[in-house]
Amino acid sequence: MKSQAELQSKLREIDHKGYKAYKVLEGEYDFGAYRLWIDHVQGDPFASPSRVRIVYRNQGNIPASYFESRHRRIAVEDYLLRSLHRFLRNGEGRAAKGSGKSGLVTACRTGQEVLETTAMHIGKDVIEARIEVGFPAFGRTIAAGELAQILFHLLPDLAQQVFKLNPRMKQDLDKVTALADDQQFIREALPARDLAAFVADGSILPRESGVSQRPMRNAVVFKSPESLAVTLDLPHRGQVRGMGIRHGITVIAGGGFHGKSTLLKALERGVYNHISGDGRELVITDESAFKLRAEEHRCIHETDISMFINNLPMKSDTTRFQTENASGSTSQAANTVEALASGSTVLLIDEDTSATNFMVRDGRMAQLVSDEKEPITPFIRKIRSLYRDLGISTILVAGSSGDYLSVADTVLQMDCYETRDVTARAKELAVELTEETVKKTDWLKKTVRTKRIEKAKVHGWDTISLDKNEIDLRYLEQIVGESQTAALAYISQYVLERLANGKKTLPQLTEEVFARLEKEGILALTPKNYGAGPAAYVRRQEILACLARYRML
Repeated sequence: MKSQAELQSKLREIDHKGYKAYKVLEGEYDFGAYRLWIDHVQGDPFASPSRVRIVYRNQGNIPASYFESRHRRIAVEDYLLRSLHRFLRNGEGRAAKGSGKSGLVTACRTGQEVLETTAMHIGKDVIEARIEVGFPAFGRTIAAGELAQILFHLLPDLAQQVFKLNPRMKQDLDKVTALADDQQFIREALPARDLAAFVADGSILPRESGVSQRPMRNAVVFKSPESLAVTLDLPHRGQVRGMGIRHGITVIAGGGFHGKSTLLKALERGVYNHISGDGRELVITDESAFKLRAEEHRCIHETDISMFINNLPMKSDTTRFQTENASGSTSQAANTVEALASGSTVLLIDEDTSATNFMVRDGRMAQLVSDEKEPITPFIRKIRSLYRDLGISTILVAGSSGDYLSVADTVLQMDCYETRDVTARAKELAVELTEETVKKTDWLKKTVRTKRIEKAKVHGWDTISLDKNEIDLRYLEQIVGESQTAALAYISQYVLERLANGKKTLPQLTEEVFARLEKEGILALTPKNYGAGPAAYVRRQEILACLARYRML
């Protein structure tokens, strides 16, 4: 380990030299209260920023009681990361001048969800933060004095203000861990009460705008219908009343703009915990819940969609169906069986983003075109068997398809953002429908061969590329940030290079890599220079879905 003085000496030696001379700074330095690691130096002032770690000695600073369990640790790490962001914003996140990304100091972005990330880790002995620093230059000439301002002034202030426990921080940590305890309590209570989701009274479900996940001001607060009300005795908040959505088939009906999709979107995001003040802190959904939709033009690899699609023209084998250009119905069929193969036990569907012919078949159309001439068996015929025979629940938004009232266990009506239980009325209107049995099978038959990936990149939150081959993630609606997209890039590269052997299927590879993710954390799957950006926890559902969309599989 080198000293601060050695780092200062190196900076003086390389001042005004060519930018690549910055590489000599890589290594570990002792700053007394913390250690500084320069893990990776960017090759150019316009390239992705350099990767730096601050390893602060925690010895007795933040008590172990705050991170003794996984859910508490993640909540505390999230709090520290948000504190780091506040510090950088107050200091404008830019401590130097120059060309390109000179002086830019950033960390993994945070949203409304609480996620485990590579950016922050707390343990008994250390607090470790990973940040990105744009090493300063004028043109492509090193500006060592500008970098010294960051390394010897900004970062020491950061370590002192972000990591050192004070009365205000202790008060905040008490609140953060209390909320995490309550959220975990609800998650553990769901299966015991046979619930797929819980929405607490007082929750604020509408969002600020179509591009913001912040709560809408003056929104109608959620209140459960009395018939569906559940009261939970939380460790810190005490008794909390809310709506329990039971396993089975739940249909959310109502007029346009009355809050149907808003409720469903809250349930989509409920697979993750939310920060205090979000409004959805106590909206908790089964962690395996997966949002299904049509996804035209996606690729499909040797997937058994015969549950829904059969007797295609040209005699295509739908037990090993593959295409480079899926239709709305074949894509939604593939998305469904992939969700089942990934272990999802709750399916979330909005008819607005679904293929109509996949969801339902009108009775008069069935009279015109006989079943023998129609290759699609609509989802409505399988939905009861999915629950009865496989234990797969469905929560479905249906604004116009009344046939789903006939298969529903519970029907909710959204009326001006107020929720009503209209199950009894729906049963009166129900008509008998044809039902078909679902059997469990090896839905994804494709085995995956090893493939060398030179470079994994992220293009916004919705696209990654492995070398020059893009994977479109736009329709995976439960990806909540670019850091999760980066994680999928790293995980895909890891799976293809290290786990794939030509014998394992996608579900097998997904389970193998997810087991390591759960045991060792996302950092274990992230390369040292994390060139595609900081990474955050992702579920097995998104891992499998990402790999399935890789056209070179």
